[in-house]
Amino acid sequence: MRNEFVIFSILSTLGVLALSWFVSMGWLWVFLILGPILLLGYYDFFQTKHAIARNFPLVGRTRYVAEWLRPKIYQYFIESDTDGKPFSRLNRNIIYQRAKGDLDTAPFGTQLDVYKDGFEWMNHSIGAIDPHNLDHHPRVKVGGKDCLQPYSSSHLNVSAMSFGSLSSRAILALNGGAKIGDFAHNTGEGGIAPYHLEPGGDLIYQIGTGYFGSRAPDGNFSDELFAERCKSPNVKMIEIKLSQGAKPGHGGILPAKKVTKEIAAIRSIEMGKDVLSPPYHRAFNTPIGLMEFVKRCRDLSGGKPIGFKLCIGQKSEFVAICKAMLETGIRPDFISVDGGEGGTGAAPLEFSNNVGMPFVDGLAFAYDALIGFNLKKEITLFASGKIASGFDIFRAISLGADACNSARAMMMAVGCIQALECNKNSCPTGVATQDPELVKGLNVKDKEHRVARYHNETVKAFVELMAAAGIEHPDEINRIHVSRRISQNEVKRLDEIYPYITEGCLLDPKSAPGEWKAILGMADSKSFKPRFESVFIEED
Repeated sequence: MRNEFVIFSILSTLGVLALSWFVSMGWLWVFLILGPILLLGYYDFFQTKHAIARNFPLVGRTRYVAEWLRPKIYQYFIESDTDGKPFSRLNRNIIYQRAKGDLDTAPFGTQLDVYKDGFEWMNHSIGAIDPHNLDHHPRVKVGGKDCLQPYSSSHLNVSAMSFGSLSSRAILALNGGAKIGDFAHNTGEGGIAPYHLEPGGDLIYQIGTGYFGSRAPDGNFSDELFAERCKSPNVKMIEIKLSQGAKPGHGGILPAKKVTKEIAAIRSIEMGKDVLSPPYHRAFNTPIGLMEFVKRCRDLSGGKPIGFKLCIGQKSEFVAICKAMLETGIRPDFISVDGGEGGTGAAPLEFSNNVGMPFVDGLAFAYDALIGFNLKKEITLFASGKIASGFDIFRAISLGADACNSARAMMMAVGCIQALECNKNSCPTGVATQDPELVKGLNVKDKEHRVARYHNETVKAFVELMAAAGIEHPDEINRIHVSRRISQNEVKRLDEIYPYITEGCLLDPKSAPGEWKAILGMADSKSFKPRFESVFIEED
């Protein structure tokens, strides 16, 4: 659209001049209207703050007209208060306002239907604490007994999004924001690009099923390449991706049109073909094999924190992994639990809508399983799944998380408007495209400060919620602090919906709660495949 605007401006100017010369000088009056329009277009062309206007001079301003009309028209007809849309209106407003530094308070009370099934709230305390007396930048230590280089993590980090899916400038802005705000940036499974390293922000190097960045010529995992990548001081943690919320059990997809020469070199793949990460790993195929791979990566990385990410599917598979931890004595330093409703990547509708356990259910189950096997105190639990606000962080920690990762909120902070063009290489903001003309519109310096500002204000809001609940440290948050409306006349706390289990109760099947007995019977540390023939529930 930038080139089209230049052509339009030249042709329209020449056209008016021609009419004035050959027909009548009265045509020069057209410049009274055309002139200001063209000047505004050239202002859009050269300004660097708004990517939409920069990429689409004049035309892009219709978005800002819509924003101006939003309170009366735009929200009512286009946006939605429900999560049926890619992201709720309320969360979008929180992200944009905080990222831009706008006022993020609102008049006239609650903007949600408090009597709608599923509405959740935090239970505050009469004995609230002055938030100024609390640490506004709380940290979480990541690293168990075998970790030689533990990491101090923020309670909110950038979740996995690869270079390839996102543009070079989007990656630069995200990592620059992480550097400014002192939080971590997950590389996604696409490998470590120069744009991850240049700003100097902390990195979580993700290893997916394609082993991009650590990929041998035959497609298998390369010890040598992996060790070389991990030498970078920017790499603070390594995450093995088993599955993701966008398309669990499917594997990643990068359309051929987004595979540039640079991306192909970073990933060690061919140009001109769709990049399909397999839904399974070649380096291991059993829970015990996964634990051995964790140790292998820890040794190769020089003792950096090693963990894995998954969306919970068959419960017995996660329990099988817990059994493998006990049998091998190997522990991951962290586990990231994604929700089936999460994910920023494009996916088949059946996978994005109907595959994978939802975030809150998967997180509560993973925490309970680790508690039941007496493993939680050795493992840091990260959570992701539509994390956007301070309340989202608070709720995740109440369910058992130690810290959170966010993808879509960080994308929106860097400029994403949810145009839903991610898989078409035509993202109008230059965030999720490899089209150089569109990428050019994203101003890194402006957007990295927006990312840092969003992070800072959201963590600050989380700390203020703690203070309102009379809590001095995140470790004190638990399931009694959040309630959910079940129906018009029934409300339950999260500890009533997801009852706690006794620490160590899963070590002996006889002491396991009734609903866990069948899961334990199906779980086999030597296979991810559940032993359905072993399902039974003992009668008392």
